[in-house]
Amino acid sequence: MGASGGALPFWGPDQELEFHLFEVNDLGGMLSVGAAPGHDRESVTAVIGVARKLCEDVFAPLAPKMDAEEPRMLEGGEAWLPEGVAEALGAFRDAGFFAAPFPEQAGGLDLPYLAHSAASALFQGANGGLMGYPFLTIAAANMQLALGTEDQQRRYMAPMIEGRFFGTMCLSEPQAGSSLADIRTKAEPLGDGTYRITGSKMWISGGEQPLSENIIHHVLAKIPGSPPGVKGISMFITPKFRVGEDGALGARNDVRLAGVNHKMGNRGTINTLLSFGDEGACVGELLGEENKGLAGMFLMMNEARIGVGLGAAALAYSGYAASLAYARERLQGRPIDGRDPTSPMIPIIEHPDVRRMLLRQKAYAEGALGLCLLCAGLVDAQRLSKDDADEAQRLHLLLEILTPIAKAWSSETGLAANAEAIQVLGGYGYTRDYPVERLYRDNRLNPIHEGANGIQALDLLGRKAVMADGAALMALHREIQETLSEAEGSTACAPFVKPLSDALGRVGAALSALGPRMAAGEAGAALSNATPFLELASRTVFGWVWLRQGLAAERAAAQGRVSAAYAKGKLQACRYWMAWELPQTAYLTEHLIAGERSWAEMDEAWF
Repeated sequence: MGASGGALPFWGPDQELEFHLFEVNDLGGMLSVGAAPGHDRESVTAVIGVARKLCEDVFAPLAPKMDAEEPRMLEGGEAWLPEGVAEALGAFRDAGFFAAPFPEQAGGLDLPYLAHSAASALFQGANGGLMGYPFLTIAAANMQLALGTEDQQRRYMAPMIEGRFFGTMCLSEPQAGSSLADIRTKAEPLGDGTYRITGSKMWISGGEQPLSENIIHHVLAKIPGSPPGVKGISMFITPKFRVGEDGALGARNDVRLAGVNHKMGNRGTINTLLSFGDEGACVGELLGEENKGLAGMFLMMNEARIGVGLGAAALAYSGYAASLAYARERLQGRPIDGRDPTSPMIPIIEHPDVRRMLLRQKAYAEGALGLCLLCAGLVDAQRLSKDDADEAQRLHLLLEILTPIAKAWSSETGLAANAEAIQVLGGYGYTRDYPVERLYRDNRLNPIHEGANGIQALDLLGRKAVMADGAALMALHREIQETLSEAEGSTACAPFVKPLSDALGRVGAALSALGPRMAAGEAGAALSNATPFLELASRTVFGWVWLRQGLAAERAAAQGRVSAAYAKGKLQACRYWMAWELPQTAYLTEHLIAGERSWAEMDEAWF
């Protein structure tokens, strides 16, 4: 309920997504050159409208119930979910959103990935726990589209695209979370092209549920005699129910629910401990090549990581929308200048510190949303450039280096934005009468899953920033320089050129200090500062994302496509980022160059 008794919104103005799609990322231009045959601006806008209506009518109202009535395991090993979940996902399926991003020849609707991601942001912001089931299913089907045989795609992928089967990703084990080299799950050849799967998997979202006809688990396991470590990992399609050649469901496949993890937030998506092959009757099919399972899983993981960042941005934006609406309604206090106790109270949005918290939320939430939708647009651009090898490689490099930033920094800033939303509401924000405390708890998962943010930092510094002699970082550098050159001719954005240019130089200076240390065999010392390097790069990339939005807002306002007030809001958030958030890159660079690593040199006995 809002301050005056009305429901707080789960999202902001309609124009926000259209601005990102058509003004910042030029989806209209991509559609005009064949990015999605059969789609135009009108059809994409209609899809976003359908998604918003479904969120308002179904997803958002169900979110408090799914939080309060969390999943549990029943006697007999079945999973219980609250009433309404199956119906809501049925409405999602009937509206075509499972099929939306897939090519028509695979049974999909050929919606551009950028537009699909914008719709997903609405669903994530309205009810991230509910969206967890299609989120994983769509990612799993994409992986099968890339790696599966025709038979596997017919029996497993097609029903996932239809929304009849759901999919999971089974990596971690009770003794091996991010350290996948230490997994123990085995896959023993049965001589007929299938494998006997035995082992346990932990933290499996959607691992058991009564919502879909079947659950298609994608299980990382080791074939006996395979190379040690991650080089010996393969991936296996392991369904809950076996699927016959004709697509009909057969017997249970000896996959057992062994436990349900009870979470701080994001309770709507059941999270499970699964046991495979307790009775020796769990059968899986190899997906892709033997010992190439980790590379295959990263097809799903990279999509999931951008999706996690997008979900974090969406939850941040929902918290921002709710706290903004509350601040406009809530009457408390009087103006700082002239405290006449007999004068009427004012809406708290008129207090400067509340505006500070709201602007910080806006900068974090819309910055993260901008970055993740930029990544989604790069996916579409890659598909368009399939006949241009050089352009495809450039786009691939950009996605490679931006993915860990999109996942990690969007989840960090998203959580910080949700904390500010609680603060705006004050004591009310800490109660369950308002959605902002739930949004914070839901978003707390995002820095952890699909590779904790420390893993993302190691990936960025240890792999992405130095891959191909720094080619990915150089590709990003050129993109940012192009935006800076454009901004030099802008009346509104020219003041932002120097702060961002300086920050970009600092990223290069830090890597120039860290790279030789890694090359000289001091990788441990250099990588102990991976998280500060991630923050340095992320603050800089967010500066670029905000400069892109500022330029787009200036253009759109000049041509009457957005209001002057909307454009001024974007430019003010850009100004905030350059003035308050970007300067923090200076001390990060100083410490990275100096090699300051007090945490790494902290003796265990000193804690």
